[in-house]
Amino acid sequence: MRSITPWARVYVVAVALGAVLCAAPVRSAHAPWGAVALFTALCAACEQLAVGRFGGGRGYEGPGAAGSGGAGPPRWHTPVLLAGAFLLPPAAAALVPLPGALLVRGAERTPLPRRLWRAGQLGIGTWTASRVHWSLGGPDAVDSAGFPYALFGAGVAVVAFCLVLALLDGGILALAERVPVRLAWRGLFVRSLVPVGVHGLAGLMMAVLWRGPYGPVAALLVLLPMWVSWWVFAQYHRERAAHQATIRALVQAVDIKDGYTRGHSERVGQASMLIARELGMDDERVEVLRFAGILHDVGKLGVPTRLLRKDGPLTPEERRVIELHPEYGHEIVRGIGFLGEARSAILHHHERLDGSGYPYGLVGSQIPEFARVVAVADAFDAMTSTRSYSRARPVPVALAELERCAGTQFDPVMVRALVRGLERGGGWHPAVTADSAHSDADRTPAPGIPAPLGSTAGTVR
Repeated sequence: MRSITPWARVYVVAVALGAVLCAAPVRSAHAPWGAVALFTALCAACEQLAVGRFGGGRGYEGPGAAGSGGAGPPRWHTPVLLAGAFLLPPAAAALVPLPGALLVRGAERTPLPRRLWRAGQLGIGTWTASRVHWSLGGPDAVDSAGFPYALFGAGVAVVAFCLVLALLDGGILALAERVPVRLAWRGLFVRSLVPVGVHGLAGLMMAVLWRGPYGPVAALLVLLPMWVSWWVFAQYHRERAAHQATIRALVQAVDIKDGYTRGHSERVGQASMLIARELGMDDERVEVLRFAGILHDVGKLGVPTRLLRKDGPLTPEERRVIELHPEYGHEIVRGIGFLGEARSAILHHHERLDGSGYPYGLVGSQIPEFARVVAVADAFDAMTSTRSYSRARPVPVALAELERCAGTQFDPVMVRALVRGLERGGGWHPAVTADSAHSDADRTPAPGIPAPLGSTAGTVR
């Protein structure tokens, strides 16, 4: 547990112990051990299939990973867990996820804290779902009411399952990932409810068939359509991984050519996301805007390296060559369909509201929204990063400069969104770029800001 904070370590152990306490009464209960063993083995098999198919989840897998509502792949065992919750006593149901979560390690050797966390979280969640379902009739309700009429009890149990996972997951985000407390639980329950609800419906179908005349064999057939959906998700997951690899490759190529962009691109992406969230954009647009920020300078691949690393002022002809980098960038990413609106940001992030920018001199709302966001994020990081010729400006000074230029160079809405985002997030911690070569970005932190001594005013950032 060396990779997480001490409080997170205590939290993980407490959750794991909570799962053990939930399962402890099964020793004195008359549990259907044959069904428990079958559910446990099936859950472990699904866990192993999921790890082998997707390579495991990322981070501390909470409601998103357990129910496919978050960033990670769906957990193949969720219908099995919920079927167990509908059929088994609470203590027995709490046992079902423990062996698979603790023993399956995957190709990357899942660390013990993560396995403890997953086992504890799923154990408590399954126990809660079973407890709620049994309070509403349990297996007898499934037998007597039949499939359509058993939905109420199962639905309440699924909601309880999602709620427990979300509550526990928010705690680990706050303690291990250091997410602000006011943000740690935001959206976790809502995002997990629909996918876990679908898995809960499959689990209920399994429970009804299990209690029917054909027994467990018929119940297992319910997993076949679920496996088809998981296969489809696998294709999406691989496609998303390919997108990320494409972005990394382009960024690394730019970093090699222009040392200043090392770290700068990622920070512009982070600042762009901060602004986007304050503007209320949905998660998909926020992600695309992050790509826009990361790739805004990809056009430097088309600019001669000698110009990017030239010491001293640039000639007018050299400046005109560097000013082509947005168009070069747009051409580079033109065929990358998943970038969407990010392509327009790459092309227009040097436009100014007053029309004095480039490459097309667009005015006001003619400049795409994404480009106006990236322009503010780019200038902010340029001012708050330490580079070879000057130290970073304090965040308040940089924000004051952005506000001074709002309405002429920058969109005031985007500037205000950045200010609000920094206030909510507790500030900004700029990284240091240690490259000694002067790039075009080194010579002028932001248009409208006095250029450093010895540089040429108006040089492209």
